Amino acid sequence: MKKTTKLLAASIAFASLPLSAANYAIEARGDAMGGVGVVSANFLTAPFYNPALVAIYRRNDDMGMITPSFGGNYNDPDDMKSNIDAVLDASGSGITDGLKKLDGNQANVELGGVVAFALPNQFVAANLFAKAYTESFATPDVHTGGTEQQQLELSTVEAVSIGVAEVGLSLAKYQTFMGQHISFGITPKIQRIYTYNYVASVKDYDLSDVRENSNGETAFNMDAGALWFFGPFRVGVAATNLISRDIETKDTTQLLTSGSQSNLVGGKYTYQLEPVYTVGAGIVSDYFTLSVDYDLNETEKFTSFEDNEQMIRVGTEVDLLRQLKLRGGYYKNLAYSDSEGTVTAGIGISPLNLFQLDLSANYTNENAMGASINFLASY
Repeated sequence: MKKTTKLLAASIAFASLPLSAANYAIEARGDAMGGVGVVSANFLTAPFYNPALVAIYRRNDDMGMITPSFGGNYNDPDDMKSNIDAVLDASGSGITDGLKKLDGNQANVELGGVVAFALPNQFVAANLFAKAYTESFATPDVHTGGTEQQQLELSTVEAVSIGVAEVGLSLAKYQTFMGQHISFGITPKIQRIYTYNYVASVKDYDLSDVRENSNGETAFNMDAGALWFFGPFRVGVAATNLISRDIETKDTTQLLTSGSQSNLVGGKYTYQLEPVYTVGAGIVSDYFTLSVDYDLNETEKFTSFEDNEQMIRVGTEVDLLRQLKLRGGYYKNLAYSDSEGTVTAGIGISPLNLFQLDLSANYTNENAMGASINFLASY
């Protein structure tokens, strides 16, 4: 089996470790609509976008549940997989040329899943949920000194993963004030945060070592949100992870040697779990939705990787007789001027309104895409 296959397996393994997960959630309806949700989510999916929406429901909604939603994305913009294969298959000067092409590459995998149980009511609407989400990054550290073989032996694959599993209770209240329709919501939650840090030679890394470099900590956090609406017109604001913290991985620093050449690799990484403030506006009616979400701040996340985020998202939904919903959207990371936009699409199927199945897919380019699925029911 080629080493590249092992590399991608490593990244996916990081993302799949028990209760692993970063500031990322899977929810197929919102994913299909470009990730919007600050004003367009429903009382079931509200905890993942804006807890104030837990209090917005139809009169015949007595309870609801998501059981479950899950999915993932991958992004390999430089085609690192093929570049590593080319290096390992090369000989002589081809190794040096291949390593130069590999230098600066980065790939990441994101996985997540959620479950939720909602009890809408006129007093204090509630939604009890659990969420797990993960981000894993892999990048080569290319060594340029010595012979071609020494360059290959001293070049490494470095991978790091942040995972967050959380359980929370979203509470929301709807009221009218001076003729205006408003709702407010808060979400106290417990988070279990994991980090994994791994580095080894491209030729010699071993997946069995991944779990040896793990850290975990438990913390309290909180989300909050507000919504104003008049008829189908809505404006909202949401704040996620109001309590910020810096999370450090274990130190994997080590010295690799090959003949007279050496390379100090690995290290300790810091992940910044920061508040995200998002505003949203849109039209939400019985059979049509159009919404825009915009992050007011940029988050840095891993301090040693180019993974900053500040998103703008646009999404729409058309409901055909409450049996079939057609969705589409677009999102772009404004933190980098050269980032590509992502197109999203999906459907929602509600046979006889007994349950709902949501499917979504997103596409950035041939090396970056993803999909997710929801199972929902409301009574």
